[in-house]
Amino acid sequence: MRTTWRVSVFLTAVPIVTLGAWQHNPASHRRMAADVPGWAELTAPMHRMQAAMASVKPSGTSDVDFVRLMLPHHQGAIDMAKAELLNGHDPQMRRLAQEIITDQQSEIQLMQLWLQQRKER
Repeated sequence: MRTTWRVSVFLTAVPIVTLGAWQHNPASHRRMAADVPGWAELTAPMHRMQAAMASVKPSGTSDVDFVRLMLPHHQGAIDMAKAELLNGHDPQMRRLAQEIITDQQSEIQLMQLWLQQRKER
């Protein structure tokens, strides 16, 4: 019984630890990018978005910080949607990608205008 329990724990822990290491290992992502068509085009915008969001300095105003963080987030969604249009084949996902581009661009314009009106740019 004790051995079965230990084996069960081991068999559960190994995939979790392996997955965690893979997720935090940029080299794994680069290898995957080379092997999976379209992967690099989908993940590059995500990495740019994360870097842009990390560079936002707190203003002390939650509304302003929200908008400043959402701008690169929305741009990342647009860039990923454009990658889907280049590489995707499913009509429903391509339609969704186009809607994301349209909606997110409109929201970016709204947020930029909001910041300009408050001279927070």
